Amino acid sequence: MQIQRQSVSSFDANNTDSCAVIGVFSDRTFTPLGNTLNIRSNHSIEKLIQKNNLPSGLGAGLFIPVLPDLNCSILLINCGDAKSPDSRNYLKILNKTANHLTDIKTKIVYFELTQLSVKNKDNHWKVFQAAAILGSKFYRFDQLKSETALSSPIENLVIQAESSEDQAIKEANALIHGLKLVKDLANLPANICNPSYLADQAKKLSENFTTVKTEILEESDMAKLGMNSLLSVSNGSRQPAKFICFNYQGGDKSRKPIVFVGKGITFDTGGISIKASAAMDEMKYDMCGGATVFGIMQVAAELKLPVNLIGLVPAVENMPGGNATRPGDIVKSLSGKTIEILNTDAEGRLILCDALTYAEKFSPEIVIDMATLTGGALMTFGNIANAIMGNDQKLMDDLLAISDDCGERSWTLPLWDEYQDMLKSNFADLPNIHGDNNAKTIISGCFLSRFTQNYRWAHLDIAGTAWISGKDKGATGRPLMLMLQYLLSRV
Repeated sequence: MQIQRQSVSSFDANNTDSCAVIGVFSDRTFTPLGNTLNIRSNHSIEKLIQKNNLPSGLGAGLFIPVLPDLNCSILLINCGDAKSPDSRNYLKILNKTANHLTDIKTKIVYFELTQLSVKNKDNHWKVFQAAAILGSKFYRFDQLKSETALSSPIENLVIQAESSEDQAIKEANALIHGLKLVKDLANLPANICNPSYLADQAKKLSENFTTVKTEILEESDMAKLGMNSLLSVSNGSRQPAKFICFNYQGGDKSRKPIVFVGKGITFDTGGISIKASAAMDEMKYDMCGGATVFGIMQVAAELKLPVNLIGLVPAVENMPGGNATRPGDIVKSLSGKTIEILNTDAEGRLILCDALTYAEKFSPEIVIDMATLTGGALMTFGNIANAIMGNDQKLMDDLLAISDDCGERSWTLPLWDEYQDMLKSNFADLPNIHGDNNAKTIISGCFLSRFTQNYRWAHLDIAGTAWISGKDKGATGRPLMLMLQYLLSRV
């Protein structure tokens, strides 16, 4: 599907293969194109909703296939009371409209609701959000089915905007391409998407974008460096660990890079501390943080962003094999700190701590890690919000503000000394878990903070947001939108 922009004067109401998305307000007035089409149809749209057919609820839709003097179909969207909605209601309208469009049989969709006046938002924001949300809704993962389901017949999504918003469309298209990469990697089963597969995909990314350089560290390389914490996780698997390092140089060579670190556990059984079998298939999603780093690199390269980026993905499979690490084992991390491994299912922090130490070699301006780290994040925030922790209040505040702006809800958690004091071991510098089940998400952040003291750092626990369960099971692509908006805010 192609996403384009056109001005309102370009809409052809005589095209039988097109559908116009127009808005109606609670007072039964229409958005401008809706007004024009209502008049052209001899007020047929108005007559329809006068018969109490106005869809109830913000974002509710009414599909109208045929009207007098109109050859196009119409999707009528309830835009509520306010003709100037706030950003959250605008995003709600977009998401519900996207759901309606997946059921409509048409080749061209003309979307007019970018003409709504959204409080405190400019046209670029409105057009970007519309293109990104509507365009990404049509993602399907069916490449492993013998018979693929028929996808939406929509070939062109036309967003009403002027030429000044071409950049917004360009950014949205790049995001959609990045989201597809992230979701495809995450949705693949672990018998295909293992650490070696991720390493191969990293090399392909470099082949597609010459501005992205890729280096792969093998287990022998990691052993020489002293990444014993990371290697303790891969001990039980026949799949060798891979440490993927992306380097994108789009800015001035003198500028320090932003380093993104993504947890890449391609499957997590829990190791010797094995998980319960229920929903264990979803542990293929334990590499969503790593997949997001892939997406960041692709989007930055496609948009030619004037920034310098490093992407680090420790890719490991956590299995209970004969060489698997045991609870009680002690390993020496790349930082030199020793770690008592009390639970092998707290493995994400064991690979991340070595990756975060490795990040120091790049003299980073900022380091942001993303990880499906703790079930506690899901218990606290559900599928709604990312948990943000870190050692730099401004960085966390910036991420929080941008998350609210782009609709990817996030919230911060503290790393107070009282929590830090819970990480004590009788036999090593620190344990990988603390003694009870309380404050798990915060304690995991405290653990990582012990390896990030030499730079500005933020940690996103995306265990509740990176995928959804149930009948619509699948990767969400979060937090790629948030990371792109963060980068764009800096350039």
